[in-house]
Amino acid sequence: MILLKSQEEIELIRKSSLLVGRTLAEVGKYIKPGVTTAFLDRIGEQFIRDNGATPVFKGYGGFPSALCISINDEVVHGFPSVERFLEEGDIVSIDCGTDLNGFIGDSAYTFIVGEVKPEVAKLLKVTKEALYLGIEKCVEGNRLGDIGYAIQNHVEKNGFSVVREMCGHGVGIKLHEDPNICNYGRPGTGPLLKAGMVFAIEPMVNMGSKNIKFINDGWTPITKDGKPSAHFEHDVAVGKEKADLLSSFEEIEKQ
Repeated sequence: MILLKSQEEIELIRKSSLLVGRTLAEVGKYIKPGVTTAFLDRIGEQFIRDNGATPVFKGYGGFPSALCISINDEVVHGFPSVERFLEEGDIVSIDCGTDLNGFIGDSAYTFIVGEVKPEVAKLLKVTKEALYLGIEKCVEGNRLGDIGYAIQNHVEKNGFSVVREMCGHGVGIKLHEDPNICNYGRPGTGPLLKAGMVFAIEPMVNMGSKNIKFINDGWTPITKDGKPSAHFEHDVAVGKEKADLLSSFEEIEKQ
């Protein structure tokens, strides 16, 4: 069942989503070679709590941390660790969720550590472009498959691949609500979009093959070919005439 939100509920989701963006921006200040992912997680959790929210990922299904921090060939859901140090040339995807006043915000951003190779920079650029192309389809009267097709088409025409096993989702009073939102699809297929639906759209894009495998922690997928993967995520409400973007990368990208 896809739940429709009132405008008042959408505004509460927006507040939580904007806090996620501010949290990612705060964590981003500390991203540099030699920093541990556990340190970044502590920064993020403290910022969330200092702003009157709770880190919704911590304890979710047994996940141990406030942030998912995934480096290079880790697609998503990486565990922060005191033993994992950032290195020059890494890319690091940080996924964050907050519960503020009973409503969830969920957003992710892939950061670079120092300088990266041009092909890696292109991977990040194309993934973020694909996210916004998917968001543009969040208009009443379109169908769910239109979102996935817009993402997939842009990714593949640029020579990259979309992860199939992981997807976006509805978001609101729960972290994961219906529907699942694949980052691939056929236009004109799937449920009809209606104003008041709220989605977390999150393309996960691999430089090489779309194939993944899970490491021993049972949470973290990595690319089978060992090539990098990028991940960007926004919360968005379906609008009657245009999508309503609820989260923001503005604070992150001012740095």
